[in-house]
Amino acid sequence: MTTSVTLIVAGDPAQLTGGYVYDARIAEVLRARGWRVEVTGLEGTFPEPNAVAAQALETALVRQADGARVVIDGLAMGALPEVVAAHGRRLDITALVHHPLADETGLDDAERTRFTISETRALSAVGRVIATSAFTARRLADFGVPATKVAVVEPGVESAPLAASVVNEDDERCQRLLCVATVTPRKGHEVLVEALASLTDCVWWCDCIGGLDRDPAHAERVAASIAAHGLDQRLRLLGERAREALGEAYHQADLFVLPSYYEGYGMVVTEALAHGLPVITTTGGALAHTLPAGAGLAVPPGDAMALSDALRQWFDEPDLRARLRLGAREARGRQHDWQDAGDAFAAALERPPLASPDREGGPP
Repeated sequence: MTTSVTLIVAGDPAQLTGGYVYDARIAEVLRARGWRVEVTGLEGTFPEPNAVAAQALETALVRQADGARVVIDGLAMGALPEVVAAHGRRLDITALVHHPLADETGLDDAERTRFTISETRALSAVGRVIATSAFTARRLADFGVPATKVAVVEPGVESAPLAASVVNEDDERCQRLLCVATVTPRKGHEVLVEALASLTDCVWWCDCIGGLDRDPAHAERVAASIAAHGLDQRLRLLGERAREALGEAYHQADLFVLPSYYEGYGMVVTEALAHGLPVITTTGGALAHTLPAGAGLAVPPGDAMALSDALRQWFDEPDLRARLRLGAREARGRQHDWQDAGDAFAAALERPPLASPDREGGPP
């Protein structure tokens, strides 16, 4: 008998941000195992759902037969607890949480409280939760989720060739920096701009790859800051890139930089390490655990001066660059692939759901 699962996400499932890539990779592995996987993208706005979004989730769940296995990405379900609860007893629902909605950068206290209450209610209505990092799993205790209800399935990584700079080190050339992150407040691009503005005496080039349309106003502010600092010829916002072009960007880079204020895991860090690239990032959220010791440098989130100091170390100290390149290559050898992640995800879905007050036991 074929095992079936419906994966519900917010918006277009083909988006190239970390959470959507995770969902797509897991779906690929489950299909390779013989599962029938349907991926449903919801219309409407998220995470602040409008009536279209609420109706889209309701329609997607109504279509499911009693007892059907459904995984709802946290971005799609966290702010719609009533819709989830209405089907929580009838369906075998799993919440997939990359990071809590309330942890998004830029929220005011009222928004954070509202998201916390909403997501707590939504999570209480499902039988199990899959978190993409141990950090996020621990964080869910603050949302009333017992540890016995949570399985941790960290992202896998696709094997990749070593970057050219790792194979043929040339410390005399211009240092090429790469940042891969959607241009939203949480990703900290404005901090990177400030840090690099203090390093114009160093020889570097920085490409930022990531969507510019998630928060257009913020992307415009970052672009304006780049122009105001006179960095237009050295720091580029390139928007999203297809997989092949992104792979080439990793291949041509010397150093990966991720200045995020917070990450629920930080998949791009492991992707950079898969190319043997050292990483300079922050300690925001799970990043302190995602970056292996010796494979890069980590600074406090939002601290442009600390980020500048770390980058200057990279530019000025050849011995440091050599040590971090070695550490990145060693970390690369310890990485797990997407097959491992998919196997763990399947095992998590096959665990019996945990009863909760909203569910009064598992599905019929």
